[in-house]
Amino acid sequence: MSHILVVEDEPIILESLVHLLDRQGYRVTGVSSVSEAEEHSINRYDLIISDLRLPGEPGTSLITRAAPVPVLIMTSYSTVQSAVDAMKLGAIDYISKPFNHDEMIMTVKRILDNAITEKQNIILQQEVARDYPVKSMIGHCEPMLQVIDRTRQVAPTDKTVLILGETGTGKELVARVIHAHSKRKEHTLISVNCAAFSNNQIESELFGHERGAFTGADRQRIGRFEEANGGTLFLDEVGDTSSATQAKLLRVLQEQRFHRLGGSKLLRTDARIVSATNHDLGARIAEGEFREDLYFRLNVIRIHLPPLRERPEDLVDLAHHFLHELSAEMSHSIRGFTEAALVKIRSHDWPGNVRELHNTLERAVLMAEGPRIDAEDLSILGGRSAGGGRSWRRELPAEGISLRDVERELVIEALERTGYVQKDAAKLIGVSRRKLNYMIQKMGITHPAWRRNRDLESAGG
Repeated sequence: MSHILVVEDEPIILESLVHLLDRQGYRVTGVSSVSEAEEHSINRYDLIISDLRLPGEPGTSLITRAAPVPVLIMTSYSTVQSAVDAMKLGAIDYISKPFNHDEMIMTVKRILDNAITEKQNIILQQEVARDYPVKSMIGHCEPMLQVIDRTRQVAPTDKTVLILGETGTGKELVARVIHAHSKRKEHTLISVNCAAFSNNQIESELFGHERGAFTGADRQRIGRFEEANGGTLFLDEVGDTSSATQAKLLRVLQEQRFHRLGGSKLLRTDARIVSATNHDLGARIAEGEFREDLYFRLNVIRIHLPPLRERPEDLVDLAHHFLHELSAEMSHSIRGFTEAALVKIRSHDWPGNVRELHNTLERAVLMAEGPRIDAEDLSILGGRSAGGGRSWRRELPAEGISLRDVERELVIEALERTGYVQKDAAKLIGVSRRKLNYMIQKMGITHPAWRRNRDLESAGG
């Protein structure tokens, strides 16, 4: 039962308000001044309702003294300025006198409900920090507990690790955790997205090249295997490499030796290999698109990340974790979620997985105007709902909108959700990779990684 302290110097109003709240089932204590209120240990209450103008000290003086107890200010001087001043000082809200009984009841209920939610959020954040000592690996469903345990076990070793999972499930995060808890943590972790390069580019990226190795190679370049020497090399989307690249990768894994493109000097590497893919490598082996011997070299230890739709019990934990990180990063004092926002988060099945959830909350924190994320702050792209059907969650504005703008927004959303991996973005919006590439060029959408790739292509002639 919530305990409310009412501070009001008008006896009739005080008695009326105490009686009103008592009938709603609250425990209520009434006093007539700030000094009298302090005699009642103000920090033990769940809510303080105080008149602005009181004998001795104003009601706003209770705001800092009672913190973190919320203070609702009542004022007969219901000017905009008095309300703004009270809110600036930290009042949770204000209400004008004479007040409507229904308005008072609704306001009190809303404040107390939000306070309960905030306390639950704080407790949940504390539990998350305690239960998940491996930073950023959040999850208490059985599949995620297995991932966390396996990651802890394998990290201190030098074993080669293969991480499997859909786009956006957090494969690179697992690779970073493995490196951070390994004997190699003082050395470099190098990440390479194999899907972002053409066949010629990926070999130059991995092994480096000598000056004159190909048209445009006007200087020597150190490859990622050399850079990762003594550390960890993370080969993301390794399932997208060509058969020629796979053969060279196999040799490096077997012999720990390689040549730069155009070079004759045999170089050695002591890089631990962690790789990842969103493909079913068994199916690709059967189709002749992936080498079985390379698969066995990569798959010494396997970690499978479940999609977010298969771990609904982790959604709220992840949401609070991201909210805490993003609020600190953007210096926004967002305290939690409203219940409506949590319902919206739970009702979406997140086809873009953890990456989609993070991006959605990043936009919400940036755009939110209140102290909590509300449902209307969550801009969720239409996708499969929890019920399994597809839905489009945006509404047509009354003034209309350009179809071209909608199409551009869809393309950008799909690219953001997939980390700008075009083949995955194309799959999300149901077009071919060639069609998506045409749309990107037509819309003038750019990304730093693409610019680097084009530079490499021109360098390669």
